[in-house]
Amino acid sequence: MRTLKLTRFGDNMRNVAVTEGDKTEAELRFGVSVNTWSVNELADAVHGAPEYDVDALVAEYERLYEVAPELCAGGARHESLRYSARIELGLRSFLEANGSAAFTTSFEDLGALRQLPGMAVQRLMADGYGFGAEGDWKTAILVRAAKVMGAGLPGGASLMEDYTYHLTPGEEKILGAHMLEVCPSLTAAKPRVEIHPLGIGGKEDPVRMVFDTDAGPGVVVALSDMRDRFRLVANAVDVVDLEEPLPNLPVARALWEPKPDFATSAAAWLTAGAAHHTVLSTQVGMDVFEDFAEIARTELLTIDDGTTIKQFKKELAWNAAYYKLAGGL
Repeated sequence: MRTLKLTRFGDNMRNVAVTEGDKTEAELRFGVSVNTWSVNELADAVHGAPEYDVDALVAEYERLYEVAPELCAGGARHESLRYSARIELGLRSFLEANGSAAFTTSFEDLGALRQLPGMAVQRLMADGYGFGAEGDWKTAILVRAAKVMGAGLPGGASLMEDYTYHLTPGEEKILGAHMLEVCPSLTAAKPRVEIHPLGIGGKEDPVRMVFDTDAGPGVVVALSDMRDRFRLVANAVDVVDLEEPLPNLPVARALWEPKPDFATSAAAWLTAGAAHHTVLSTQVGMDVFEDFAEIARTELLTIDDGTTIKQFKKELAWNAAYYKLAGGL
């Protein structure tokens, strides 16, 4: 973390201030250098990818994944798969040249790119890169940290976002996903490679991997800028199997039950001002994030089986006083 370089391609999503933060404080607190490059510099790298490298990467896709017939050689959308490979080659080479292990993109800032990077981002996350969507560099830092802390352990870590809620009384669950960018490290199954329209961004239909996250214990963590300090909020969860297929959700996803229960989790999350982008880790538990927070000298609020809203509000009040005083010591 103390030497992490993070590359932002373009700026943050408009009208979503929670994706921004104090970059100077981030370098002071975490040691992370956050800098921005024009997305058209990335586009130049993408469009300069050699054809033989594209051929080799497409062959790798067809070997590793269940590729939709329309994307295979001879299929009507094969060129879209090849362009996705170009994005990966250009993105990977740009980050390597920059010495960056984390990055962001934004669907509102795509310049000369023909697709929003989808499968390329998923594969880079699987290789350990941190990523934040819509310019959210704070979450990219968190994803990279989770990747490093969980390296070599079973499971995975990924950018995540609450997409919708299953609100059957007594059976409440959260369905997490994102536009395209969910890391395949969350499953041991072979992902499907598909192409579908994307109603925002104004570009061509993007290619992405689609899969269900494996069941098991996990932790969902957000990093928020509270203006005078950073705050981590972590919720222990149980990832569960989908009860039925989701044919109308053409992106990778995870379904989980938050602890201690949905109502308490939601109330605590909102009370803490936690962000809407998160990292879901099935590799490490709450104890590891507690160690991380202590090392980084950053506030951490935990939501788990022992959480009550009454006590949680007291902790928020105590923390407000403590961090105000501790900052001056």
